[in-house]
Amino acid sequence: MKVLLVIYISIVLLLANTLFQDNKLKESMERGSEIYADFCVTCHLTKGEGVPYTFPPLAKSDYLMNNREESIRGIKYGQRGEIVVNGKTYNNTMMPMGLTDDEVADVMNYITNSWGNKNDKMVTEEEVAAIGKR
Repeated sequence: MKVLLVIYISIVLLLANTLFQDNKLKESMERGSEIYADFCVTCHLTKGEGVPYTFPPLAKSDYLMNNREESIRGIKYGQRGEIVVNGKTYNNTMMPMGLTDDEVADVMNYITNSWGNKNDKMVTEEEVAAIGKR
């Protein structure tokens, strides 16, 4: 009987945590959408398609999804130099936007869950804060 009770409580807690996490992600993505519209859309365009060989795409981006820390660092501190995104080389400069750590997390949650991207782990303010400049 005790084992069943422990299993039941564990399942209830897991479901509650999952529902809470989904709601937090949705709220973060909504805030991130606004930040994207204010700071990112000019170069990466409305649907994250970017400009070929000038500004890399965020939509279905292998770089964005496979280089989480570097992507966060790029948004937080800006990015220079050559990167390869979806098999195409980009060598441009993205200036730092002056976003706070929570804003970087929100925009990362938005772009990594939009336009064909699906992120299994929510980006948090604490994760962003732990990433330093190189």
